[in-house]
Amino acid sequence: MTNNSAKVHEPLFHIIKRSSMPKWQGWLIRILSVVAALVICGIVTVVLTGENPIQVYAKMVDGAIGTERRLWALAQNTAMLLCVALAVTPAFKMKFWNIGAEGQVLAGGLATAACMIFLGDKLSPVVLMLVMIVSSIVAGAVWAFIPAFFKAHWNTNETLFTLMMNYIAMCIVSYFSYEWSVPKGSGHIGVINEVTGAGWLPKIGGKAYLCNILIVVVITVFMYIYLKYSKHGYEISVVGESENTAKYIGISVKKVIMRTMLLSGLICGIAGFLLVSGTDHTINRDTAGGRGFTAIMVSWLAKFDPIYMILTSLLIVFLERGAGEISTTFGLNDSFSEIITGIIIFFIIGSEFFVNYQLKFREKGANK
Repeated sequence: MTNNSAKVHEPLFHIIKRSSMPKWQGWLIRILSVVAALVICGIVTVVLTGENPIQVYAKMVDGAIGTERRLWALAQNTAMLLCVALAVTPAFKMKFWNIGAEGQVLAGGLATAACMIFLGDKLSPVVLMLVMIVSSIVAGAVWAFIPAFFKAHWNTNETLFTLMMNYIAMCIVSYFSYEWSVPKGSGHIGVINEVTGAGWLPKIGGKAYLCNILIVVVITVFMYIYLKYSKHGYEISVVGESENTAKYIGISVKKVIMRTMLLSGLICGIAGFLLVSGTDHTINRDTAGGRGFTAIMVSWLAKFDPIYMILTSLLIVFLERGAGEISTTFGLNDSFSEIITGIIIFFIIGSEFFVNYQLKFREKGANK
């Protein structure tokens, strides 16, 4: 009897999920990924433009923090991105894929703009500000609650639903931008209450953006405590891990879904309020500026931790603003700066693979 048993060829390596990793080691991997990204970007810079990569990186830093004005703009943009990231975090932690933050921000911003336009000369500054805040919160919360209600009761696809709500919000804002345009028919609202400043967030210490930043700091502290120490935060974590487990221990999954999305929409509404009242003083379909989508990456990279989100928000805004300065200084088109930013972000995201997984190579002589 001939033994023709086939040889079993073991693959060169296996991908194995890590059980745990020291925090310092995880951050070391992330730092090394940024260094590797900078090396690759340097090579790409030389090949495509012939520019000295050291000068390019120096200009990137200068473009982000080179002057006091740029530093404040960096802080303001970081705060706004962080605010939206804080909004989507509870939903994503619950594994409710809220892709609709862009629309929820626009809903809050539109409500704020309406109050400024129609009530700016009718209410006292304090009352007007309170009405604007409440209106933006309600608008954002309602916009988020609609897909949550359908998901909770009929298990609709929240990704498609929330994405669809973005486009509806953009169309509504475009409609009112035309209706409220100055001059009529121009399609642009322009600066609202430019003469009186009614509804504008006040300057603190002469700094126009400081009020925005302080409000986001308060929201960050609240969300950290809410997610880490509150009963609601615990329920969000349980539902995210397993809906069946949540039901078994008596948690109402429907209630958690709707309550959590109300919170997400509420914070998005505040972000819309801050953008219109504290930054732009107008509204258009691009007011959210893509933050609703970028915020997902911020939240995910920080592993849904509000404190780490400060760092990831700062990093992404730093790269965006620095890359824009590169294009202006060296006469390059915007696509080049986006290539640089994209490579760095790609490496940062890729580093999470090595944080969570490891490659186990085949032992020598295993197939002999």
